[in-house]
Amino acid sequence: MVEIIIQTNKNGKQIALIENGKLIEYYEEDKEFKRREGNIYIGIVKDVIAGMQSAFVDIGTEKNSFIHLKDILPKVDETKETIKEDIEIKKEVKPNQKLLVQVKKDSNEKKGARVSTHINLPSKYIALLPNTDIITISQKIEDEKEQKRLIKIVKENLSEGNGAIIRTSAQNKEKEIIEDIKKVEKKWNNILQTSISSELKEPKLLYRSENIVEKMLIDFTEDNNNLQITVNDIKTLKELEDFKNENKEYSNLKIEIKEQDIKYL
Repeated sequence: MVEIIIQTNKNGKQIALIENGKLIEYYEEDKEFKRREGNIYIGIVKDVIAGMQSAFVDIGTEKNSFIHLKDILPKVDETKETIKEDIEIKKEVKPNQKLLVQVKKDSNEKKGARVSTHINLPSKYIALLPNTDIITISQKIEDEKEQKRLIKIVKENLSEGNGAIIRTSAQNKEKEIIEDIKKVEKKWNNILQTSISSELKEPKLLYRSENIVEKMLIDFTEDNNNLQITVNDIKTLKELEDFKNENKEYSNLKIEIKEQDIKYL
């Protein structure tokens, strides 16, 4: 039995993933904190710091975000290739240049967000890696025959110039994977088209990442019969019921409310 517990109070939310009575994941969301990890922006390069091989990028947030050279250069398969050390960042980006970036690590009180041009767009059966030819597979899929089958399906159906991480939920699937690839590539193409067609003078949010609970639920797309969500407020309950109604694959998801504090947390 797997349970997601969401406890809301005046300070924010506490979110726990419990499996067979054991705490697997735990998160705290401050009411004032805006989570941006996974969001995709068109940013504008503000300063290039040659000595640090880094740059500051304005993505429209309170603090400029930070990007390192390795997150600007084309992504490589580090098991086969290495990043060249003699490349200078000032030859790769210039001040006022527009940059399509994804937040990899949220900002804190001292630092702006860490961003990268290496996009990872998660979906039910794969995570799309645009602008690479890298295809990797979840380590939880241990059967070599199944690994080869899945890699073959993904390779044959991905558009040229896209790579992917094959998720555990892809195991024993075929038609569903192909449909998922089409769906997530369409989402990426819409993001890309917006970034190209926009005559932007200011940074812009192009894609908002799933919230923490939605990211958890992706891992239970095929097995939500054994999943229950427990909340302690009406607003969260309604949001989850709306999500369930909009996503037919979660029709068996059990959601219950307990008005008292959830003591597990």
